[in-house]
Amino acid sequence: MNNIFLITKREFLTQVKKKSFIILTLLAPILLLGFGAVIGLMFKANESHSIIEVVDKNGLFKNQLKSNDKLNYVFVSAADEKSKINNLKNNESLDGILVLPELKDQNFDELEKNTRLVINNKIGFDTKQKIVSDINEVIKKEKIKKLGIAEIQLDNLDKSFNLKTINVSENNKEDSDLAFGVKSVLSMLLMYVTFMFIIIYGVRVMRSVLEEKNNRVVEIIISSVKPFELMMGKILGVTMVALTQFIVWITMSVIGALVLNTGFSAIPKNIPGNEDVADKFDILQIGTQISHSLLELNFPLIIFVFITFFLLGYIFYSSIYAAIGSAVDNETETQQFTLFAVLPLMLGMYGSFTLMNNPDGPLGFWLSIIPFTSPVAMIARIPYGVPAWQIALSIGLLLGTTLFMIFLAGKIYRVGILMYGNKATLKEILKWIKG
Repeated sequence: MNNIFLITKREFLTQVKKKSFIILTLLAPILLLGFGAVIGLMFKANESHSIIEVVDKNGLFKNQLKSNDKLNYVFVSAADEKSKINNLKNNESLDGILVLPELKDQNFDELEKNTRLVINNKIGFDTKQKIVSDINEVIKKEKIKKLGIAEIQLDNLDKSFNLKTINVSENNKEDSDLAFGVKSVLSMLLMYVTFMFIIIYGVRVMRSVLEEKNNRVVEIIISSVKPFELMMGKILGVTMVALTQFIVWITMSVIGALVLNTGFSAIPKNIPGNEDVADKFDILQIGTQISHSLLELNFPLIIFVFITFFLLGYIFYSSIYAAIGSAVDNETETQQFTLFAVLPLMLGMYGSFTLMNNPDGPLGFWLSIIPFTSPVAMIARIPYGVPAWQIALSIGLLLGTTLFMIFLAGKIYRVGILMYGNKATLKEILKWIKG
């Protein structure tokens, strides 16, 4: 046990003393936010402002096609239709001409058939869909008016219905759309972070084992320690490195949420149903709403489950990676074995995408109970709320499977770490386990 502690300490201190580790740990959340902002700016920079001239031969659309900051309708006389189209190619300031024919005998099918959009250059798909949507909205209103429905009644038809949801399992707390959105984003974020870190740090353990094996350093090391102690020291050392990063990031996230939450009382309590949130709140206010929704969750339980399942899941899969690293002589040979470690995690991750529709469904339950997928699936479920007995059962099964996997990996590691020049096969690995 003392040797395991010493190796763990060495692996941990070697990693955390690196400047790259310190910089990445402190700057990663900022870099992540910056990356998201850059992506948003890229989408914003690629937005276009289109100018469409409209030839409305009915006068039906003139006061109903509304311009916005992305699409500007300019109505022109029907007498100028031909000249406008002929000169369109040389008019760089104009994107297209929308020709709306006469509506005869309320025949909207004929109107659709003869309506055309003549464009100067390629327009975006969103722009075209916006034009179609605007035309459909006008035609819809005209069809309803034909039925004798007044304008005020027409507006009332489009009024949205906001359903208040009260969750009796959470002390009758109101479950708003924003709260559900926050849970969904948090669920996917925690699941993806766990998935990526298990793979990244698992591969790091495998490469470390492979490097020491190829350099023959391991022959010197195992003269002082047992192969099993060396394997566990490496796994636990890298585990502590990952855990240190998570603790720093969780602390930064909670502090940030608490700071934003101080301004929650100064803004409206409810976000409008179908109105554009960006028009009603600035970025700081939206962030404050989100931070308040986050702090309303059972954060101690979420953090406990996240750390527990990450640690057990990481040790479970790192044992597999360590065994793979000891059984091969180069990284090329690892590809035929790493698939066995990656596939269950991918199954758990992609299966967890369905949890937003039914977090308590049979798929979510079994993915979060089976040890091969529970490290990512249970973490994806926990923001929605999971019964305590399911958490306890999942932890018990994962803990037992992890200990069994450590036992198997230790037997493979003990033989494989000293094997050189022979390409390990599944048949040979089975013999090492039985030996």
